Amino acid sequence: MARRRALQGARSCLLAARAEMSPLARPKWQCIRPYSIQSQEEEIARLPNINPDALSITKTTTPKALLPPEELVFGRTFTDHMLSIEWTASQGWLPPRITPYQNLSLDPASCVFHYAFEAFEGMKVYKTTANELCLFRPDRNMRRLNRSAQRIALPEFDGKAFTDLISRFVKMEQRFIPAARGYSLYLRPTLIGTQHTLGVGPPGSALLYLIASPVGPYYPTGFRAVSLAATSTAVRAWPGGVGDRKLGANYAPCIVPQLEAAKRGYHQNLWLFGEEELVTEVGTMNFFVCLKEKGTGRKVMWTAPLDGTILEGVTRESVLELARERLGAEGWGVEERNFTMRDLAEAADEGRLLEAFGTGTAVVVSPVRKINWRGRDVDCGLKADEEAGEVAARVKSWIDEIQYGDVEHKWTVKV
Repeated sequence: MARRRALQGARSCLLAARAEMSPLARPKWQCIRPYSIQSQEEEIARLPNINPDALSITKTTTPKALLPPEELVFGRTFTDHMLSIEWTASQGWLPPRITPYQNLSLDPASCVFHYAFEAFEGMKVYKTTANELCLFRPDRNMRRLNRSAQRIALPEFDGKAFTDLISRFVKMEQRFIPAARGYSLYLRPTLIGTQHTLGVGPPGSALLYLIASPVGPYYPTGFRAVSLAATSTAVRAWPGGVGDRKLGANYAPCIVPQLEAAKRGYHQNLWLFGEEELVTEVGTMNFFVCLKEKGTGRKVMWTAPLDGTILEGVTRESVLELARERLGAEGWGVEERNFTMRDLAEAADEGRLLEAFGTGTAVVVSPVRKINWRGRDVDCGLKADEEAGEVAARVKSWIDEIQYGDVEHKWTVKV
């Protein structure tokens, strides 16, 4: 035992000494594996970034037939082409390519399959009333995708350059966007680690790609309020985790709790956290409530703060900014603050809970009718013949008119 402890101590000292060496001072025999955990940020930062001028385009020879707009199902139909950009730790970002939509070819040992090196975004391009193509706040999506990449050791990129490429791609695929209100082209940028190794560490290669899917209105016949199951036994995110990043690994664990909620007759989970049962998110959306303050009767809008467990939603940010500008002028308070499920139940019992809704790119606004909590249904303020509250309907209208070009706005980026 003494000899083993001595050897372990010597090994620890040796490792510590090596760690303090600069890369140039390391012995020539010391091999740095491509997947070993080494700080290479400075070297990587000097590598070539995305270059839109290097784009190559190969058009499909078999264009797809267009589906009737009313037959479009979210995420089931895809356009003719895809955009892809490879990255390596030795060469940086390689020339971007637009090619026919096709399967990816990846080694079975690719790290994305084994250790979930994957981040993605959800964004849309809209055809305006003037027949122009517009993106909605793409800078926010680029910023968030880079933050997600940074958190899991995937390469960051020039967001403006990638947005330029997205615009070129969208122009090629614009025939897939129906010229009708409520329709758009859903864009899915995805970044994955592709290095084929079973070693755990920063990937030495990656792939950034974009696919697109034409989509129709989330609620074809108008708003449909949903019911929620308050869930505290399964936790979506926790302090110090990655709940504030858009990673594929955040989504799969939520499916089983959602299925369990569906068996009980509820559409989605309202994720609660901790012994206090803090309200966080709903399903894959940010969550808002409107109520009257106890004592003062002042109308307020609440949503959970960005404390590291909440996704920095683009729609969330937009709702907050519009609400502060427009509802604030009407005397409303708009607050990012912690609140509990007990707070909502108490407000409902006292007639102070006015409405609740989720927000996200796919749906924009999703009104909530009731929340099941501790064996009871908490009513969220809607009348029996209502599918959306006044605030939810107004917020949806405000964002729609910006996205579809009814009003000029700084958030709209013309393609």
